[in-house]
Amino acid sequence: MSDSAQPLDDRKVAAPAGRRCFGDGDPLVERYHDEEWGFPVLDERGLFERLTLEAFQSGLSWRTILVRRDAFRAAFAAFDPDVVSRFGDAEVEHLLADASIIRNRAKIEATLANARATVALRATDESLEALVRGHAPATQQPPPVSWDDVPSSTPESVALARELKRRDFRFVGPTTLYALMQACGLVDDHLVGCPARPAVERARRAAGLL
Repeated sequence: MSDSAQPLDDRKVAAPAGRRCFGDGDPLVERYHDEEWGFPVLDERGLFERLTLEAFQSGLSWRTILVRRDAFRAAFAAFDPDVVSRFGDAEVEHLLADASIIRNRAKIEATLANARATVALRATDESLEALVRGHAPATQQPPPVSWDDVPSSTPESVALARELKRRDFRFVGPTTLYALMQACGLVDDHLVGCPARPAVERARRAAGLL
């Protein structure tokens, strides 16, 4: 995942002294929870990476994606939209033969289409960053007390899905895009009392998201 928005040494302030809202007992997921989930990621490449991984995660566990993250980066040129946008049939067949990633043709082809759509946005007055950030919730909700308080989608993620689909993005349903918003700090759904929440809130404030 992209770490460009917040230095890791600051994120380590979030290393929990208490119970995390998810991930306890699994070092891989613990590190993702403590250092990445909810911290702002607002650059084009970081958003393209998160969008791609959220799409591949659909129907699977997030841990399944985390253990393959380096392989996904290698397969998709470190998520450089310019490079991925030039992938063709030969690259698709190569990816379908790569057992280190999720070999799903529809998701692979969607990744290529999304790279092309990301690049195409630059020829307009828009950008992926501006579209995503422009759909951040306008008001801060109270911290969720339990996962029952966390929605699977919101009006903002529905609106963002509509706008991205209009620009030829694929696998960008409201639920996938709300997961993107959670992962990239557009919202903070760390549960109340989660030891990571204060560091996430500081990072979101520094990024102008509060």
